Amino acid sequence: MSNASTNSFPSAQPETLSVTAPDAQDVLLARARGVVDIEIQALEDLKAQMDDQFVRAVELIEACTGRVVITGMGKSGHIGKKIAATLSSTGTPSYFLHPAEGSHGDLGLLTQQDMVIAISNSGETPEILGILPLVKRFGVPLIGMTGKASSTLAQQSDVVLNIAVQQEACPLGLAPTASTTATLALGDALAVVLLERRGFSPDDFALFHPAGNLGKRLLLRVSDVMHTGDSLPRVSLDTPFLEALMEVSLKKLGMAIVLDAQGLMQGILTDGDVRRALTRFSDPRTIPLAEVMTVSPKQIEPEALAVTALRLMETHKITVLVSCSPQGQPIGVVHMHDILKTGIS
Repeated sequence: MSNASTNSFPSAQPETLSVTAPDAQDVLLARARGVVDIEIQALEDLKAQMDDQFVRAVELIEACTGRVVITGMGKSGHIGKKIAATLSSTGTPSYFLHPAEGSHGDLGLLTQQDMVIAISNSGETPEILGILPLVKRFGVPLIGMTGKASSTLAQQSDVVLNIAVQQEACPLGLAPTASTTATLALGDALAVVLLERRGFSPDDFALFHPAGNLGKRLLLRVSDVMHTGDSLPRVSLDTPFLEALMEVSLKKLGMAIVLDAQGLMQGILTDGDVRRALTRFSDPRTIPLAEVMTVSPKQIEPEALAVTALRLMETHKITVLVSCSPQGQPIGVVHMHDILKTGIS
């Protein structure tokens, strides 16, 4: 007897893709553009209704010595999480608190140095209203983001940010669409204005984004990837051409630094220089380095960003840059391939 299960499941059948008629396509596109138009109008309305309450909100957040705790239910909660993430990554420490969990112990994260931003389009979300008395008991500033100026949330808030929209893009007027777009844009406006007021720099941004291509572009320095010490290809001005060629080949950087008697760089011998020299001279043993090397090659500071070095190489169509001390002693060489290997582009 077979041990196979007697349960049977319908086998998956490939769906038949329907082809929408051209006139129906026009209807679909017109409806989609209508949704975008409604959301654009919501943003235009948001811009027009921003007032001194926004200024007060910025001042409250800027004065906060703790964290900005953002709370919201449902779709407002999803938007709140994004606003909290944007604030945190741009220099304003922020945290998202689920309001339902807040009334079951998670409000313990709140301190008297913090402040709260509560998001509710209606201003009457039960889970939000349930934690307001506790927020007020802490005595922390409360910013309400709501579309109803007469709502309980608005009346309880120290600052009210208006997120009212004329209509939702949802034809039923039920699914938050235009209102969540407006709320998200308002959160971005807060984050960007605060970023500028704090003097938040690209270096600061990089500290919060160390991973991925963005972090590398903002953090990786030439000194992190350049060749130094014994890996530097070096020859003196009086080195025979063929010996210099061996040094270029041995160190595998496509070049060698040419030094004078004091160890100061006089130029570099590149693969291109070698090819051109071999076409000019019939006997490579008679080729003088001083006549064929590249004089005054492009240089870069060791502390420059690696992406800056990459752009410099691309601009001048070269593959290596030399870093030297102020006196002209070579410190290192960075090759385009070493930068590209890091994932920077």
